[in-house]
Amino acid sequence: MTSTQGGTGESYLVTGGTGCIGAWVVRNLVRESIPVTVLTAHRRIDRLRLVLTEDELAMATLMDGDVADVGQLEAAARQSGANRLIHLAGMQLPLCAADPFEGSRVNVSGTVAVFEVARRVGIGTVVYASSAAVYGPAAHYQHAIVGDDDPLLPTSHYGVYKVANEQSARVWWANEGVASVGLRPHSVYGPGRDRGVTSKPTAAMIAAAAGRPYRIGFSGRYQFQFADDVAKAFVRASRLPATGAAVYNIGGSLFGIDQIIGAIEAVVPGASGQITADDATMPFPTGFDGATLQQVIGEIAETDLQEGVRRTIECYRAAIERGRLQPAEIDRILA
Repeated sequence: MTSTQGGTGESYLVTGGTGCIGAWVVRNLVRESIPVTVLTAHRRIDRLRLVLTEDELAMATLMDGDVADVGQLEAAARQSGANRLIHLAGMQLPLCAADPFEGSRVNVSGTVAVFEVARRVGIGTVVYASSAAVYGPAAHYQHAIVGDDDPLLPTSHYGVYKVANEQSARVWWANEGVASVGLRPHSVYGPGRDRGVTSKPTAAMIAAAAGRPYRIGFSGRYQFQFADDVAKAFVRASRLPATGAAVYNIGGSLFGIDQIIGAIEAVVPGASGQITADDATMPFPTGFDGATLQQVIGEIAETDLQEGVRRTIECYRAAIERGRLQPAEIDRILA
């Protein structure tokens, strides 16, 4: 069993720790010298290598396991000695549409397994990722910025699964006393954000780093949130007192796709005219009111857009130069 270190008595189990937000969560924890175990089904650690040094990566423990297999998950929780659990594992929007059966197994059954293991092991609070997909398109709402309690009107399997998880969390608290905090990011960008509907602005940054053209599949103005800022919100939420089953929107500033393209061109002048966008809109509200979450966990970090774009492009440039991001992988991201 992993012993707690760093003077805090904390030890974390992170599901989905090899994903975008997960990799940044791991980075934040190891930089605090806090023990963290990452449950991974595929051992794909390229996102971890993007944002962690090799020494930092060596501080994290990787354990093989399927989040929807309650036995494997419980074994990982007990072996790690975790007393905090951040649940980020899931299949994203395009993959859920292609295979809704597997999407349900991973997103819904996996979350049920997480709550059951928290109950069995005695982990006080589960912090889990919900999504902007629980809401419907902006036209479904009377105001552009929606609040935590606005109607949930999902238009995708993925959104329905996330609503199910929020309701499941409520039942686990009412019936079993398992506390939880669900966080709904809006549109995450930054190193590691290479999958999902809202990943296209990051793909444009990768294209610019690689000297390639790219067309973002939508336009409009949305709440783009830098991955490290979102990860910090998850870590801070995990340290809240264990009570209830709250769900909060993560707020932030609004940016137009044209502003993102301008920021890319400022970092890579050679990309001027090479990054374009379609006229389509995303099936989500324009943005979230994050005031309630800020009241609960305090002021949330917000990286300046130009700085976030610069950091993202520089990260991918370095990965390309070191051979960690091969042309075939760039092709997959930009496809």
